[in-house]
Amino acid sequence: MNKLQVGDTIRFLNAVGGGKVKGFLNKQVAIIEDEYGFDIPVLISECVVIESAKEEKLEVEEVAEIAPTTETGIEVRDEVEETPEGEKITTCLAYLPIDKKNLSTTAYECYFVNDSNYYLFFTYLGRDDNAEWKTRYKGEIEPNTKIFLEEFDKSQLNEMERVCVQFIAFKTNKPFELKNPCSVELRIDPVKFYKLHAFRENDYFNEDALVYYITRDDIPERPMTISPEEAERFLKEKKHADRKPLRAKKTAKKEKEDIIEVDLHIDQLLDTTAGMSNAEILDYQLQKFNEVMQENLHRKNQRIVFIHGKGEGILKNTILKELKSKYRKCYVQDASFQKYGYGATMVIIK
Repeated sequence: MNKLQVGDTIRFLNAVGGGKVKGFLNKQVAIIEDEYGFDIPVLISECVVIESAKEEKLEVEEVAEIAPTTETGIEVRDEVEETPEGEKITTCLAYLPIDKKNLSTTAYECYFVNDSNYYLFFTYLGRDDNAEWKTRYKGEIEPNTKIFLEEFDKSQLNEMERVCVQFIAFKTNKPFELKNPCSVELRIDPVKFYKLHAFRENDYFNEDALVYYITRDDIPERPMTISPEEAERFLKEKKHADRKPLRAKKTAKKEKEDIIEVDLHIDQLLDTTAGMSNAEILDYQLQKFNEVMQENLHRKNQRIVFIHGKGEGILKNTILKELKSKYRKCYVQDASFQKYGYGATMVIIK
C-alpha cells in the first residue's frame, strides 16, 4: 500500500465509502473529506489508496500556501491560549433576537459556542416533519470562540423544534486527553422566542440570549424525556379522557390542587361541527377561552391549564396572541409535559 498523502483518493477498508485525504491529525489519523463534504477522522490503517495525488511541485506549493503542514502532515495552526477550565468541554447553542424591542416580529441569529481548549469538527442538524435529519451547518470551530450558524424568522420556528449537534474534539501540535465523540439532540421550545424573560444574561454575549447547552464540563446535556412507564400511563389517561362526554357547560374543571383544566378541543365543546368552517370553529374555541379568563380574572394566583393539542399550532398561537393583547399581566408557560405532552398552556392570574 502506498504511503498516504494529501490529495489521495481512498476507500475505507472495513466500511462503505471513501473520499479524499485533506490532512492529518497525527501519524495514525487522517482527515478524509467524503462525497458530501464532511471532514471525517479515520485511522490511516483503515484507508486504501485507489488514486494517488499528482506529485507535481506546483501543486505541493499551492497546498502549502493554503494550509502549511509539519513533516507529519499536521496543519500548522496559531498557538492557542489555553485555560485550566478549558480542558473540560462546554458547548452551547445561543439564540439572539436581532431587534429585542420588537420581539413579536424580529428575526433571530443562532451561534455555536465552543468554551474549551479544543478544536471541534461539528455539524448542526435539524429534523423535518418526516422525522428525517438535514444538515443546517457543518464546519470547524477554534478553541474558546463562537461561530455564526444561521439567521431565521418567526415563520421558521416550527422547523427549529428538534435540533442536534455532533462534534469530534482534538488539538494540534501538542498532546491532549482523548474526548468521546458527542451527539446531543435538543427540543427547542418555539414559545420561548415570544417571551422577553427567556433571553437572559450569559457568559458569551453582551446581549441577552436564549442558551441551550450541548455539553457542560465534558458531560452531554440530554433533552427532557419521560420513562416508558410514564408515557404509557399518559396515553392511557388521554384515551380515557377522550371517551368522556364533555359539553360546553363543563369545560372548566377544578382539581384538588386548585388548577382549572379547560379542554378546548372542539369535540369536547360541541356534539357536532356540521356546517361550521375552520374559522368559525376557531372563533368558538377562542370564545370559550375568553369566557374562562373573564370568570377568573379576579382570582389572584389562580392556575388555568388550556388543553389545545399540538396539531399545527394554530389554536395555541391564537391563544398566545390573545393573552398578549388582553391579559398582559398574566404569567404564561407550557403546562406539565408529563401530564399533557406538548399540547397545553398554563396561565397564572396576576
